[in-house]
Amino acid sequence: MKKLLLIGSLAAACVLATHDLSAAHGGTYRGPGGDTVPPTSGGGSSGGSTGSTPGGGSSGGSSQPQSSGPSSGGSGNNKGSGAAGPKGPSGPDPTQWDQWWGYNKDSYINLRGHLFSGSALPSPEDYFLAHGGKARALIGIRPADKLVRDKIVPALLEVLATENHNDIVTGAMIALAKIGDAPGSSQESELAKVFLPFLNNSSQEIAETAAVALGVLGDARSVSTLTSLLLDEEAGRKLVGHSQGVPTRTRAFAAFGLGQIGFYSDDSKQRQEIVRALWQICDSPRQSTRDLKIAAITAMGLVPLPAPLPGEQSQLDSGACPTDRQSQVLYLRDYFVSQNDANRPYLTRAHAPRAMCSLLLGYKDKALKHEVVKALAPYVTKRGSVGTREVRQSASQAFGLLGDLDSDPEDAEIRERLVDASKNSDPQVKNFSVMALGQIGGRPGDGPSAIAAIEPLRKFLREELVEGATQLRPWAGLAIGVMEGALLDQGIQQSNGQLAALRGALEDSRAEIEVGAYSIACGIARDADAEKILLEKFNSMSGDTVRGYSAVGLGLMNSTAAMDPLQETVRTSKYRMVLLKESAIALGILRDKSVVHELLQMLAEAKTLSSQASIASALGFIGDASSVDPLVQMLRDKDVTAAARGFAAVSLGIVADKEHLPWNAKFSVNINYRAGVPTLSDSAGKGLLDIL
Repeated sequence: MKKLLLIGSLAAACVLATHDLSAAHGGTYRGPGGDTVPPTSGGGSSGGSTGSTPGGGSSGGSSQPQSSGPSSGGSGNNKGSGAAGPKGPSGPDPTQWDQWWGYNKDSYINLRGHLFSGSALPSPEDYFLAHGGKARALIGIRPADKLVRDKIVPALLEVLATENHNDIVTGAMIALAKIGDAPGSSQESELAKVFLPFLNNSSQEIAETAAVALGVLGDARSVSTLTSLLLDEEAGRKLVGHSQGVPTRTRAFAAFGLGQIGFYSDDSKQRQEIVRALWQICDSPRQSTRDLKIAAITAMGLVPLPAPLPGEQSQLDSGACPTDRQSQVLYLRDYFVSQNDANRPYLTRAHAPRAMCSLLLGYKDKALKHEVVKALAPYVTKRGSVGTREVRQSASQAFGLLGDLDSDPEDAEIRERLVDASKNSDPQVKNFSVMALGQIGGRPGDGPSAIAAIEPLRKFLREELVEGATQLRPWAGLAIGVMEGALLDQGIQQSNGQLAALRGALEDSRAEIEVGAYSIACGIARDADAEKILLEKFNSMSGDTVRGYSAVGLGLMNSTAAMDPLQETVRTSKYRMVLLKESAIALGILRDKSVVHELLQMLAEAKTLSSQASIASALGFIGDASSVDPLVQMLRDKDVTAAARGFAAVSLGIVADKEHLPWNAKFSVNINYRAGVPTLSDSAGKGLLDIL
C-alpha cells in the first residue's frame, strides 16, 4: 500500500513522475505535500543476505554513502504546486520544517483522541514514557467489537484468501494486525497463523509486510518467529523458503516487529530475550548491512530493560549483551562514540543517540544521564568539527529528548550546547537544535528550580523568530508553539509575549512555507487569539498545501468559527486531495462527525483512483461505524482498481485500530530522517515509516 500513499496522500508531482509506483506498498500520510521523503544520506541493501540487491547493488556496509546536504531550492512560494516547501533537484527541501512535522505530527494531532475521548494532547514523548505497559485498547473509540469482528475482519480475511495483488494483500495484513486478535484468545494467535504463510510469498513486499505485521499484531508468541527471521536461523529460512538465507529486508522488518512487541511487553524476561537478539545484530561484524543494524538499534531504543536490582552495580563487559537498563544505555553510548570501529559505520551510529535518550525518558538516574550528556556534548557545537553531519544532527535532536528546564548542571550544559549548535554551518544541525530547545522549553525538571531556564529560552526563540535567519524562522516559530503548548498541558502559564510574536509573524508573512509553520505552531499552542488571522490565511492563500496547514492549525486551536468554511471546503474539494484530507482531519479534530456523511456520499460518486483514494483515506482518519459498510463494499468490489481496494483495506484498519496513535509513530518521533535507509523510509515509499 505504499503506492497508495504516493497517489492518495498527495505526493509531489516530481516523485510521481520519477518512481515506479507499481512496486510500492502502504503509506503514511505525512501532511500536505509531506509524503515525499527527503533525500537521505543512507544507502543500504534491499536484497537478500547473499550480497546482492534486486537492483544489483551491494548489500555490504563497508562503503560510505555521500553525505546529504541541503537541497537547493526556491523561495517557498510554491503556490498550488502540491509540494510542501521549496524544491531542489530531487524534490522538497529536506531542511524545511514540514519534513520534521511529517515524522512527528501524530502525537500533536492525536485525531482519534480528539474524535472520541476528548483527552488532552499527549506530548511526542508519550510513546516512550509508556514502556512496560500493555497495548492500549481504544474502548469507545473504534466501532463496537461486534461490528469489527462480524464485518471488517471477515472482509479482510476474505481478500487475503482470494487476492494476490500487493496493494490489497499488504493493506489487508496491516489492517488485521492493527485490529488484533479477538478478546480472550489465549492459545495461539489466529491472525498470526494467517500471516505466517505470507513470509514465503514470492513478492518481497508481501513477505516483509508479513514480518512486521506479526509485530504490529502484538502477539508475544511471535517473538521466537521474528527472532529466527532476524538472526537468519534455520527455522527462519524455512519460513521464508530461502535455503541460502532470509532476505535482508525481511530481517530488518522482523527487527522492527520485535521492537513493537517489546515496547508493550510487561515481561522483563521477554524484553531481555528481544534485546539479546537485537544486540547480536548490532554487535556482530558479519551483519554489515546498514539497514539491518539501524533497524536493530532503533528497535532496541523501544525495549527498555529493567533497572539493576538494589545494591547491584551495572557492569558492561566488552562484548557483553546488556542485561539491565544501565548497561543497555551504556552499550548504546559506547556504540555511538566508536568512531574508528569499521563494524559501526557513522550512519548506524547516528541512530544510537535517539535510542539511548529514549531509554532514559522517565528513568531517574542522574549518573547515567551525566554519562550520556558527556558522550553527546562534543557533537553539539557551533564548530561541528567532530563526527559527520548526520551524527551531529542526531546528537542535537537527542538532546531535545533528554534535557529539561531545571538548573541541574547536565541540563544547563544541554541548553548551552544547543544554543551554540544553532549557529552550526549545517542547516539541519541548526534546525534540530532550535526544535530541541522548544521541546526542552516545555519540560519542567525535577531538580532545583524546575523551570529556571524558561525565560532565557523564550527570549532566545523569540529573537530567532523575529531577527533570525530566514530559513530558521519557521523552525523557531514551530519551536515556540511546541514549548507553549506543552507548558499549557501542564498547567504552566503561557507567555503572552511569545504568542503575540508568533501571531505577528503569521500575520506579516506571505511565504507559504512560513505561513504553514506558524499556522501549525499557533494550533499546537492553542492560541485562540490567532483564530481570526488564521481564518484569513485559510480563506486568502491560494496554495492547497498552505491552506491544509491552516486548516489543521484551526482544528488544533478548537476554532468553532472554522467549521462552516471547512465543511464547505470538503464539499467542494473532491479533486483537491490535499485540501480535502486536511479539512476533513481538521473537522475531525473539532469533533464534527457530519463530514463522514459528506465523504460517504462523495465516495459513492467518485470515479477516479485519485478521488477514491483521497476520500477513502479521509474516511479512515475520521471514520466511525457508519463508514464501515461502504468501505467493505469498496474492498470487495472487483470493478474498482486494486489500488483503491487496497486503500479501502487500509482505511478499515485505521477505523478499527486498537492503538490510539499510528503504530509506527513510536519509530518516527524524533528520528533523524536525514540519516535514513530504504527500510526506514524513502522517496519510493518502501520503508517502515511509509506504512499506513
